[in-house]
Amino acid sequence: MKLYPKVASDKVDGFPRRSMRRARQRRSHSSSQFRYQSSQVELTALPLLKDAPVAELHDLFCKKLQQCCVLFDFLDCVADLKGKEVKRAALNELVECVATGRGVLIEPLYPEAIKMISVNIFRTLPPSENPEFDPEEDEPTLEASWPHLQLVYEFFLRFLECPDFQPSVAKRYVDQKFVLQLLELFDSEDPREREYLKTILHRVYGKLLGLRAYIRKQINNIFLRSVPIINGFALPLKSEHKQFLVRVLIPLHTAKSLSIFHAQLAYCVVQFMEKDATLVHLVILISGIKTLMTQVMFLGEMEEILDVIEPSQFIRVQEPLFKQIAACISSPHFQVAERALYFWNNEYILSLIEENCQVILPLVFATLYRVSKEHWNQTIVSLIYNVLKTFMEMNSKLFDELTASYKVEKQKELKRERERAELWRSLEEQQERRLISMREACHNQRNLQERPSPAQQDTAPSSNSAT
Repeated sequence: MKLYPKVASDKVDGFPRRSMRRARQRRSHSSSQFRYQSSQVELTALPLLKDAPVAELHDLFCKKLQQCCVLFDFLDCVADLKGKEVKRAALNELVECVATGRGVLIEPLYPEAIKMISVNIFRTLPPSENPEFDPEEDEPTLEASWPHLQLVYEFFLRFLECPDFQPSVAKRYVDQKFVLQLLELFDSEDPREREYLKTILHRVYGKLLGLRAYIRKQINNIFLRSVPIINGFALPLKSEHKQFLVRVLIPLHTAKSLSIFHAQLAYCVVQFMEKDATLVHLVILISGIKTLMTQVMFLGEMEEILDVIEPSQFIRVQEPLFKQIAACISSPHFQVAERALYFWNNEYILSLIEENCQVILPLVFATLYRVSKEHWNQTIVSLIYNVLKTFMEMNSKLFDELTASYKVEKQKELKRERERAELWRSLEEQQERRLISMREACHNQRNLQERPSPAQQDTAPSSNSAT
């Protein structure tokens, strides 16, 4: 998982706005409404930790942890202002004490610290106000209790990073249930909270070795809510890690919301390729589901993968890959065709193509030649001419052979089309003659049915006798 520096306490790490579409109005309510304590305990400020005698420090630290277990209603801006300020100040003290003090984290404080963290961060997240929430377009619902919640997360992070932190003690309280609840919080719409969660999960993964397998397993189960940890995989890759690539990362390319997280997904796939180049054959799986994902994203991911593989591995995938690239070049959507043709602008990929020109050129030549004559976009036509010129310089003999062969095949195809058109015309004429014959037969049959028989003619009264 690629980590970034922790967000500053006074900034919101929101998502960039990429359209002029009107955003939903931001509302202040959040999951706080589900856990407000109706009968508040009135908080009284305790002595400062920095002024406490050494003998009383741990007891005072514990009392402040207990104070911080009290929850407040942040939907009411004017309610319990004194209590909110007492808790905020206590949390600030706890953060500073853990970050700068030595010998503070003794064993009896671990259960109290984890209890305080759990009471504050583990909560029922509210249903999204927008079922089709798009983090790149819509304003997120921010956590109303963030003035306290941020400090709790900061304390947890400093707690895990403290030089006095003892994993052997912490593992009794930061267990599988705790980790599962932590992962569920990734559903929060507040980007500030998710940033803290990402960093804290990485610290838990690094400090508590016994939880690593469980964390990976749960990430497999809720992979749509979090990003897997790949950088730390040891070599050679375990079968468990390879299964994760096949069963989770590859199928994720079919997700409806792929565009939201495709950059991170592509990064993870490329990390696998860098660690084990033999896995590059799985590019075939990605290209196989390409029709279910945006083609431009598929091509970008393929280029990233090709940038990190060895020539020997390129040979294994060149045929299915360039068949897909040829299909993309023939796309009527100019962005898809343009992105496919940009492969020839990558120096490393171009060197791989040149080394395997005998195989690749026959795979794409017919498409390039045909699209250069038919595509509606002049930019695409120009790019194709450049690619054809590059191929001609790579291997002029093969290029001339394929040109001649293409023209012969084109003439054969035109001949087949003429023969097919002639056959259809003949069949249509036969059908028309058959219909004419059937109409004449029906007309004759009606005439016969309407004509009176000889007996009827003899018995019919004449006009003279009637007179």
